[in-house]
Amino acid sequence: MKFGLFSLMPVRDQSTSNSKVLHDTFDMVDLAEQAGFETAWFSEHHFSNYSISPSPILMASHVAARTKKIKVGTAVIILPLYNPMRVAQEIAMLDLQSEGRAVIGFGGGYQHYEFERFGVPIADKTERFLEYWDVVEDALRKQHVDYRGKYIEVPDTHFLLAPAQKPFPPFFVATTHPDILDRAVKSGATVFTSGTWLGTEGLLNNRKKIQDALVSKGHAPDALPLAVQQYIHVTDSKAEAREAAEGVRYTARVLAALGQSGATVTNGFIQPKQLVNEPSLETFEKNIIIGDAEYVAERISKDIELLNPVHYSCYFHFGGMESGRAKRSLEKFGSHAMPLIEKYTKKDLKMSA
Repeated sequence: MKFGLFSLMPVRDQSTSNSKVLHDTFDMVDLAEQAGFETAWFSEHHFSNYSISPSPILMASHVAARTKKIKVGTAVIILPLYNPMRVAQEIAMLDLQSEGRAVIGFGGGYQHYEFERFGVPIADKTERFLEYWDVVEDALRKQHVDYRGKYIEVPDTHFLLAPAQKPFPPFFVATTHPDILDRAVKSGATVFTSGTWLGTEGLLNNRKKIQDALVSKGHAPDALPLAVQQYIHVTDSKAEAREAAEGVRYTARVLAALGQSGATVTNGFIQPKQLVNEPSLETFEKNIIIGDAEYVAERISKDIELLNPVHYSCYFHFGGMESGRAKRSLEKFGSHAMPLIEKYTKKDLKMSA
């Protein structure tokens, strides 16, 4: 299985400096590369402590210069917030800088707070996304754009800047929207989905939505390869496991606030909002993948068996977790859980042969 490291780069404690978050992220990427992870993914969010990563391309570019093997990915570029002519050039430059290690994830966005501050109506996001994707792909594939759309018009333009990978870096798209999934099939993209605090149940629910959407557009339910993401924490300590679950609950509450118009944000810090019918902390701990290396390996192996993903992204540093604890978790995952996952999945393959 090809594993990824997801970096959201949140700030929970107001005393935590931006510089510390940045350098903790670099340390995590270094550990992931040493452990044999395939991809380092960087998020995009704006104007709040949910994430201090406003540009996944900028993060990926810097990390590409300090690493040798690991791929650098955007998870995800919120495409409706960009001028696609600019982002196409930046994608090409990232791929050149990384010597063909770029992986490009796109998303439509969902946070009202961000869209409001960029002056982009969130109601238009899907139509904008589809137009902008056309422009980006033409620029990367053909080095030429001549486009007339509802939201953007581009005069006849040629591009000298082209990506190292042909016709363009691998595309991933985070969505369950039928029109975007239909477009993804045409581009040969991989669909990316997260279990959030629901864990495996969330992944299965999202896969069902993706499959139903693909069928509604006349495609086979498995027309797109699937990449998945889960919260992961490797620990032998029950107290640390409970603290990790609390960090996931906190993140879920922040998302609940950001997902609606009128979020309460004071000096950049979001007021978390309790979930509707919020379950117990024990349920959060049960849903996400927290435990010793063997338990984590068993859970992930089960996900692989159920979902057959082509990529498995792991989110280790979340919810205000102390950075040393996140690093130890990643190290244990690489040294103990990954070999077990390989063993379990090979055993399953032999049994099914």
